Amino acid sequence: MEKPKIDPKQLVDELRVKWRTLWRDRIDDKVRAEGIANTDYSLLFVERGTVIIATRDYKPLDFYEILEQHRVRNADNVVPPNPSVGGWGKFMRSVLRKESVIRRERPAPPEPNHKKEQQQKKGGRGWLHIRMQ
Repeated sequence: MEKPKIDPKQLVDELRVKWRTLWRDRIDDKVRAEGIANTDYSLLFVERGTVIIATRDYKPLDFYEILEQHRVRNADNVVPPNPSVGGWGKFMRSVLRKESVIRRERPAPPEPNHKKEQQQKKGGRGWLHIRMQ
């Protein structure tokens, strides 16, 4: 009997939903400064009580590793890249914006028109009306 073929896109969408619920419904232990899975997530290979986030000495969960364990081919086509690695946003920031700045030179600002100086009050002596003798 053959296993029914599962569409990779559908599997990834289902894994993504489970991934979000794992992170949303975790138990935060304030004393030990760690997040713990509150239920079993068999698709994500996470058991109840597994530390999913901590401040020290733990291996963080990686969505790509889970996809590899499910043998999803071409995971890069189905899932957008990690922002730290780079994606469309990083490409736009690093390449496109620099090109547009280089191509476009702004004209110099116009010379300011200085008005004729006004006559000073009190002949330029200021506001104090003290005579020095």
